[in-house]
Amino acid sequence: MQAAELEILSRKAVETLRRPGAVLLLPTETVYGLVCRAADETACRRLFELKQRPADKVIGWFVSGSAMLERCGVILDDRSRELLRRYTPGALTIIAPTEMGTTQGFRIPDHPLIKKILGLLDEPLAQTSANASGNPDATDCAEALAQLNGEVDFYVDGGAVPEERCASTVVDATGTDLKILRQGSVFIGRNL
Repeated sequence: MQAAELEILSRKAVETLRRPGAVLLLPTETVYGLVCRAADETACRRLFELKQRPADKVIGWFVSGSAMLERCGVILDDRSRELLRRYTPGALTIIAPTEMGTTQGFRIPDHPLIKKILGLLDEPLAQTSANASGNPDATDCAEALAQLNGEVDFYVDGGAVPEERCASTVVDATGTDLKILRQGSVFIGRNL
């Protein structure tokens, strides 16, 4: 993606995201994903409907960094900060406690379009893979669109995802020990 195209697409994406209820389909550094503003409850409900995801499942966030997380009430301990320092930006999802007594999964993406959108929007994006719940991840835009239960407000076709890519590694950092819940493309050593 050229710089001019990146600028145009990111501005269009942010313009769309600022409309109440808007959900986008975008390529990421792992698979195709659905995103919306995390603070937009209507959009978050639509995201669940599009994916046909059970309402009791949680949705992670894309964030630009630790400052955004702290501003949104996510509590980062030394282990979480070390994971962020060593493995992000990239395909690592961390689950951490919040000031509200809940937990929140998040990752700092390494895809130029998502990074640019986060920089312009300056708030978390709720995100999930763009496939019908229970189906394999969508590896291209057409496949993702075909699996959704309805239409998105804006999408970017970034081409096919290379076969060697896989979903993010998920680490639970809420307890006394780190737990790897899903091994993905980032290998986390045992020395943390």
